[in-house]
Amino acid sequence: MAKPKENPTSSPFPNIAQCASIGREKHTVIADMDGTLLRGRSSFPYFALVAFEVGGMLRLFFLLLASPIAGILYYFISESAGIRVLIFATFVGMKESDIESVARAVLPKFYSSDLHSETWRVLSSCGKRCVLTANPRVMVEPFLKDFLGADMVIGTEIHVIRGRATGLVKNPGILVGKNKAISLEKAFKDEPMPDIALGDRRTDYPFMKLCKESYMVPTKPEAEPVSLDKLPKPIVFHDGRLVQKPTPFMALLTILWIPVGFLLACLRIAAGALLPMPFVYYAFWALGVRVYIKGTPPPPAKKSIGQTGVLFICSHRTLLDPIFLSTALGRPIPAVTYSLSRLSEVISPIKTVRLSRDRATDASMIKKLLQEGDLVICPEGTTCREPFLLRFSALFAELTDELVPVAMANRMSMFHGTTARGWKGMDPFYFFMNPSPAYEVTFLNKLPFELTCSGGKSSHEVANYIQRMIAGSLSYECTSFTRKDKYRALAGNDGTVVEKPKLSPNKVMGC
Repeated sequence: MAKPKENPTSSPFPNIAQCASIGREKHTVIADMDGTLLRGRSSFPYFALVAFEVGGMLRLFFLLLASPIAGILYYFISESAGIRVLIFATFVGMKESDIESVARAVLPKFYSSDLHSETWRVLSSCGKRCVLTANPRVMVEPFLKDFLGADMVIGTEIHVIRGRATGLVKNPGILVGKNKAISLEKAFKDEPMPDIALGDRRTDYPFMKLCKESYMVPTKPEAEPVSLDKLPKPIVFHDGRLVQKPTPFMALLTILWIPVGFLLACLRIAAGALLPMPFVYYAFWALGVRVYIKGTPPPPAKKSIGQTGVLFICSHRTLLDPIFLSTALGRPIPAVTYSLSRLSEVISPIKTVRLSRDRATDASMIKKLLQEGDLVICPEGTTCREPFLLRFSALFAELTDELVPVAMANRMSMFHGTTARGWKGMDPFYFFMNPSPAYEVTFLNKLPFELTCSGGKSSHEVANYIQRMIAGSLSYECTSFTRKDKYRALAGNDGTVVEKPKLSPNKVMGC
């Protein structure tokens, strides 16, 4: 929630613009969060993200219904009471581990896009960085410590019984006003108080008065956010279904759109699965799915003269990459994949082959498929939403010299079509639930013979060259991150899907 704008002339503290940021290496700074460290003064969008990602549409709807009550309490009775309502509506009954998971995998992306540049200028210049906030500590701590390098996070503690949140908070309650000052004194009882305090409202005055220097952060909606390249740690991986920060209006719009969007997604998926591939491109355009094609794709392999198939090397944005590649070509191209839900296999309009993760077995299977025709592979092994390319597995370079790099890019306005924590079977549905999703398929030049393994290059050299080639086309950055790095960061595992195989690993699946 957000209080009305403070009158800067009534503040007993100077503006943050007057705070020097040079020579602060040995100083300790403590900052409030909403309206101070973040440009936005309302914490509702972040509670809404937790509500939707853990509890789904119904929990988000419950929070939206409770928000007017929270607003009335916050503005007219008690700031603390309003925040208590938000915490109860969001957290009651949730597993603490689920809240921690969302805080680690989803919230950092949204927090990082709203960092106040002036506050970050001061905070980043100090040797010890502390944050004091009324927000639940479990929500904000992963972002503050992992991405901003905070040394200490003091926040409201939620009450938990047997691993589930009760919706209540522990003593001393919500950290506003005097509670902030009490918590600060307790945290620094064995060491000197912070040198600098940063706040944005009257309820921050009590803790600010305890520090040597104190500065107010004025409310400026036009204030520029910190650019992501200035963060101590770039956000390469993030999870969650929502693309935009769910303000109350966006939350209501999302709730109203989901039933309509799901029906639209089913229609789009049915069109892609049932129509002949040459007609899918036109059906997608008629249904609001935009497909943009750049470059010149190679013609189909001619088996009559002994030609083997071309191996399309794609960057990986969603599991729909091979389908949109086939749409662009006007013919179905089989795809090899590391993991795919059973539902996605059933509704897929192309053949999919599940890799066994055994190098010899997979190499033999891919060679066999190339003898039958063209094939598509995404050597990153998993998707990445940000403008980065993960490390390319080099296996494909050893199997054929007929390599065509393909740069894939997409655009979504409401929902992400990928997940690391949720059920992957819903990935295509969420992508097609966007009002007008778009894919851009760029065919790059076929790799010259002298740059292939047969031309004297090692498989790693070939893989790295293609990675750089695709990254250059998309203006992305190459990284050495792998599938395991992504899943350890977002889901706390290595991304291995353990299940009993229902079919032979060499069996081609699809419809």
